Amino acid sequence: MDWVRRLLGDRREGVALFVDGPNVLREEFDVDLDDVRAAAAASGRVVAARLYLNEEAPGSLIRAAEAHGFEVITTSGDVDVKLAVDAAEFVLRNRVATIAVASRDTDFKPAFELAGREGVRTLAIAPGSYGRSDALRSAADESVTLGE
Repeated sequence: MDWVRRLLGDRREGVALFVDGPNVLREEFDVDLDDVRAAAAASGRVVAARLYLNEEAPGSLIRAAEAHGFEVITTSGDVDVKLAVDAAEFVLRNRVATIAVASRDTDFKPAFELAGREGVRTLAIAPGSYGRSDALRSAADESVTLGE
């Protein structure tokens, strides 16, 4: 399948950013969404920025995230599952060079492994050294810890 992509000129460009809201937007981390976007933008032009929240997220947070250019995805189920499935689907259906996941959770390791098999680079963005997942960092091609 790789030879078909090369033959047809399958060029991948840009960064798709997925933010695990419940694990990143916590008081103890004091994360600014602009800093998360900047960390992703260091790997290329951000072509998609999604923030995942549970259905109980305050409207003020949703409006603020949208004002910062994030597409907000709310779910009644597990935020991690929705984000991982969406990231995997994005890898398979879109032509991005890099998938960036901002989280402190190892649940996204399989999505990173899929991305690697599909030739998509991966970036793990940790909300701080306290919130860094060594397993997620190890699965990623590159990692960034906010505040360092």
